[in-house]
Amino acid sequence: MFGQRTIRPLGAAALGGITFIQDTLIAVDTIKGHLLQIDPLTDNTKVINPHQVREFIDVTGVAVWKDTLWITRDHSVYLCNLNSLGLEHFVTLPYPANGIAVWESTIYVSCQKLGDILIFDRNTRSEITRFFAPGVGVENLALTKETLWVCDDVEQSVYCLDRATGEIQFSVLTPFDSPSGIAVHTNPNTGKENLYVAYAGEEPYIRDNPNADPSHELTYRDRTFIHPLYYDYDPEKRYALSNGYLVEMSYAEEIAPLDEVFLPNIEWRIALPSETNRQKVRSVEPIGLPFTEEIIDGQRVAVFKFDNLSPGERHLFGWKAVLEVRGMKYRLTPRDVESTPPLPSEFQSRYLVDDDDLSMDTSIVRDAAQEAVGTETNWLRKMYSIRNYVYDKLSYGIKPHIDTPDIVLDRGVGSCGEYVGVLLALCRLNGIACRTVGRYKCPANGEQKGVPLQPDFNHVWLEFYIPGVGWLPMESNPDDLGGYGPHPTRFFMGLAWYHIEIGKGISFETLTSKGQRLTKEDVSIGDLAINHIRFTILEELPPFEE
Repeated sequence: MFGQRTIRPLGAAALGGITFIQDTLIAVDTIKGHLLQIDPLTDNTKVINPHQVREFIDVTGVAVWKDTLWITRDHSVYLCNLNSLGLEHFVTLPYPANGIAVWESTIYVSCQKLGDILIFDRNTRSEITRFFAPGVGVENLALTKETLWVCDDVEQSVYCLDRATGEIQFSVLTPFDSPSGIAVHTNPNTGKENLYVAYAGEEPYIRDNPNADPSHELTYRDRTFIHPLYYDYDPEKRYALSNGYLVEMSYAEEIAPLDEVFLPNIEWRIALPSETNRQKVRSVEPIGLPFTEEIIDGQRVAVFKFDNLSPGERHLFGWKAVLEVRGMKYRLTPRDVESTPPLPSEFQSRYLVDDDDLSMDTSIVRDAAQEAVGTETNWLRKMYSIRNYVYDKLSYGIKPHIDTPDIVLDRGVGSCGEYVGVLLALCRLNGIACRTVGRYKCPANGEQKGVPLQPDFNHVWLEFYIPGVGWLPMESNPDDLGGYGPHPTRFFMGLAWYHIEIGKGISFETLTSKGQRLTKEDVSIGDLAINHIRFTILEELPPFEE
């Protein structure tokens, strides 16, 4: 169906700019220099520049207006007739030109090095004005009469800008990483506009090499395709939803203690997936053993009861849930939160305290909390400053256990859980209520439907609270790409479809014996059982209804 399938042109290595001529898709293969004519319904592909391939190598952006093709290559912009493809120089920038879009005599060109989108007049070839580029990566462009669409490969996002002013209306997360091109298709019968996004990158795979022993080896291959982008923006709630999937998630514990123990009258609690604006729970059912449900601070929790857990006793138990999950991105500016009410007293007593070994009374954490925000008072700017401060101070590293924030700040390396601990401490010391969320991410392989997928690690992130607005999500460490910025903001007030929200603000898993909660010193769940996590992507969710 047009607009509801992935387009995979045969032989393409890395698609860059894409554009539509009526129902035909035009795309450029940046590596091979092929200008491709693609049928979106069949993937049938034709190279339409067989004699000008060299001229189109390293082309990153393409646009078409009437019978004129526009491209960006290296530092320059070129135009040509679609029939002859003889390139004519238009303008040269001081840095590489990335994306291009055209509307009548107005030419839009993105330049990552400048951090701007430049607007030129075709007739005078002079710059009219420029907009601030919304993201930090390489950006490609598409245009409609009122809207400038911008895709950013690092931000994994598409931005909707006012074409006249460059003001960001909203942004959406793309379902795949490394978006490299964007185009708008207009249905000639209905006038409805649909977005398509190209993706280009590499993927690891296991290669069977008969000349090696063992014959299986890890290597990489090109991965490029075009997929429709669905979105639904709610200006009142200030967020936009994008592509999503129907996902089956299973979580089970297998009793396999390192040392045999006797535990009387056990209640084993495991949090269940949350119901949110981006995540809908279709069904939940038990695995292995039945459970009852409790509501703890508004969150559903499965309770498994055992009269005793005796030495040598073995069980497998847990839950399976079917979920609708979508990408979500909030659009808030500091101006939107200038006149917010004070934090409610119940939030102060719960979310501003050290209730999880946050070392909030140590000098290194207190000094960091003050240094991170300086004299800033705006809620959103404070949160953004704290995030960037932590990203500048820490680098990511997996560890077998979680240290306290004072140790992590001194060491300068942390896991996702340690990032969260530092962020929680600095936020709470600055009067920002926040809580832990997460537990797992579905492997981000949306095209692998019906195949059991198993994540390599668990994962946590956080939510921060702005009075009058509500809880907003923020990733712990994936936006920290190293260095000192600028850092992407794709997961600042945003979550991808593969984030599974479980147990907001409560412990994911707890044990009680005879009504008393057991601590790690009493017995560690990790020493008592092995967890099994499986995801299966069932199908992509359909486009949003009008």
